[in-house]
Amino acid sequence: MTKFTDQVVLITGAGRGIGRAMAEAFAAQGAIIAANDINPVSLDETIERITAAGGRSRGYVFDAAKRMPIQGLVSQVLDDWGRIDILINNAAVEPRASLLDMDEWDFHRTLDVNLAGPFFTMQLAGRAMREQGGGVMINIASIAGRAHGLKDRSAYVASKMGLIGLTREAARELAPYHIRVNAVCPGIIDTQMIAAQRQDEAVVHKWLEDIPQGRLGTPADVVGVVLFLCSPAAAYLTGQAINVDGGKVMC
Repeated sequence: MTKFTDQVVLITGAGRGIGRAMAEAFAAQGAIIAANDINPVSLDETIERITAAGGRSRGYVFDAAKRMPIQGLVSQVLDDWGRIDILINNAAVEPRASLLDMDEWDFHRTLDVNLAGPFFTMQLAGRAMREQGGGVMINIASIAGRAHGLKDRSAYVASKMGLIGLTREAARELAPYHIRVNAVCPGIIDTQMIAAQRQDEAVVHKWLEDIPQGRLGTPADVVGVVLFLCSPAAAYLTGQAINVDGGKVMC
């Protein structure tokens, strides 16, 4: 199946976890992957995996949190491939500290990466999509940005709530240009981000008690929803925030 043949897909945070899984999945369906990450080592691994599987990809090492680097990223992708058909804002940070103890730098960095970065990539890639006649944007948010919250992650929760709001407003503003914008809100996904907690059996047991399906999510669970939202089958879906959490998760 090659649903996305020759479409250019820009993915931020593509060096590992969900970002890498999305990059590989789109490449397997014929897309050209513009993979971004701030870590060149992990990004190279993603590119190598895609290339080894017969896919097409190029890496772009930029900090997807500030306007000037993002402008450089989008400009370079357009110079290399001529268009951006799909934008996926996946890059994120998740510092853990109570509201009373959180460092100012961590707070601002979280908002920069998780909210300001997506705003600027959507703005700059959106201008290109407007000129080319349309496109699709997906923001990887979190169930923490809905009614659930997460202990000791006030900055992260605030950023993901903001990202869902940004998604809805962007969908409204960009619809006249045939640009669809949706958010995907993963629950607890078994990636490197939770590796340390994964070693604590009590923590895992508590997680599983709160997930009706009785298992942690995998990157593949998120990828399937993203592929659908980017496909013609979802042509009438925009401004939505879709949970991928195995049911109601209380954190």
